[in-house]
Amino acid sequence: METPVGAVTSKSRPKLKVTAKVKTYVLDTNVLLHDPQSIFKFADNNLAIPVEVLEELDAIKGEQSTERGRNARWVHRLLSELLPDSRSMLEGVRLETGGTLSVIINPLLADPALAGSPILHQLRAVLPDLAKKDNRIIAAALYVKSAYLPPTILVTKDVNVALKARALGLEAQDYLNDKVPAGEEEDAHHVIPLTVYELQRFCSEGAFDLADAAARGLALNDYILLRSDEGKTMPARFYGDGLVRRLRLPDFVKAPGGIPIRPRNLEQQFLMDALLDDSISLVTCAGKAGTGKTLLSIACALHQTHDEHARYDGVSITRPVIALGKDIGFLPGTLDEKMKPWLQPYFDALEVLLPSKPPKDPQFAAKKVSKKNRHDHTAVPPAPAYPPITYAGGGNGGGLAPLKPYERLIRSGLVEIEALAFIRGRSIARRFFILDEAQQLTPHEVKTVITRISEGSKIILLGDPAQIDNPYVDSRSNGLVYAQNRMKGHALSAHVTLTKGERSKLAELAADLL
Repeated sequence: METPVGAVTSKSRPKLKVTAKVKTYVLDTNVLLHDPQSIFKFADNNLAIPVEVLEELDAIKGEQSTERGRNARWVHRLLSELLPDSRSMLEGVRLETGGTLSVIINPLLADPALAGSPILHQLRAVLPDLAKKDNRIIAAALYVKSAYLPPTILVTKDVNVALKARALGLEAQDYLNDKVPAGEEEDAHHVIPLTVYELQRFCSEGAFDLADAAARGLALNDYILLRSDEGKTMPARFYGDGLVRRLRLPDFVKAPGGIPIRPRNLEQQFLMDALLDDSISLVTCAGKAGTGKTLLSIACALHQTHDEHARYDGVSITRPVIALGKDIGFLPGTLDEKMKPWLQPYFDALEVLLPSKPPKDPQFAAKKVSKKNRHDHTAVPPAPAYPPITYAGGGNGGGLAPLKPYERLIRSGLVEIEALAFIRGRSIARRFFILDEAQQLTPHEVKTVITRISEGSKIILLGDPAQIDNPYVDSRSNGLVYAQNRMKGHALSAHVTLTKGERSKLAELAADLL
């Protein structure tokens, strides 16, 4: 194989295929942890894995209850099958995709004779601390670039690693396989113009057949707004084959014993329609803070669990445990107590839906005694007209605080708190499952959750793609937008975007300007 002038040579150089079209991709550890199957998603190109990546995977594989630990063990099993002996490890093997896979041991760092190499001198000038694994992975990518003809690209999900690689003249890219295609931002909903007579017919019949031109670009279960020339509007949903139907919404939804909740704007009507339609098993909803994602989802969930025609046996709520700012460390207590800080937004919503009504002070009950018995000290005051209070400590006294209405729902099992760390292997039947902050998850993690949903259950993915704290996903590669993009156009799924804040004028202004 031809070697470029000034390139580093090695006796154990992998036998990579070299053509004008083939590229060599050097994979960072976070790419393999993000998607263990990424090895098979680079077509007929060369893949090189620095030996430092194996060290990092080895340090992570012991994490028993995390997705990272499972993925690290998965990658180890794949590599042990693909590279069964030392020869295949050093020389590389051909993959079913047509490309090659090899593990790189960087001679720039391993061979003392190469200590004066110009490449190593340049590397130390920019990255003097070569004890760091990230810097050693970049060094391995530089060696591959110097030793082989095809263009070499470092694939990493760590932005800082990519920036350091580019500072050394090395091309670096994010893992693009599960990224949503870049494009112009879509509107929250489609607007279809109709004549006033067509709109009147739609209102009377509840359905309408769109012309081919109007239906073009619509996907199954897309929400639309029909608008006449006079400005009259009517919300609808696209059912495919040009057919649109009116939304079927109740006057309100409410939790058992709670207050009625009505949608405040057009987009909330869309979301309520998707949440109440039992033919839709997956709903994805994106919206900024204060748009009503949490309140409306839990209200519609409880509305469908408490009457004689209940569709679901209960509600399950979860979210990824990713802190904003500095981590406060481990939390004590039971699973529910550990998850409570992360799910406090849902407890706040439940307090709105189920407001507590404290009983009147018992001292005023005696004043209701009739005038006849007012001076009769043998008369017994009537019993208070409110039910006995259940206290958090299990008794009816002792100075403990009374249970809040939503705490009774949790104790009864109607509302369950789930931890994502323990969801693998579960089969969730007849539950209304709410996954909040889904934009913090990877596509693989979202897939793991969705595949737990059994027949008769419904799952809701909520989140704001503009608020991401996970360093390895972004607005185009997170689990929420990935699920939305891949499931679009299927009868079992629907997507709604919320744009109008309803929490308060201050919250709306802050969400837009800050």
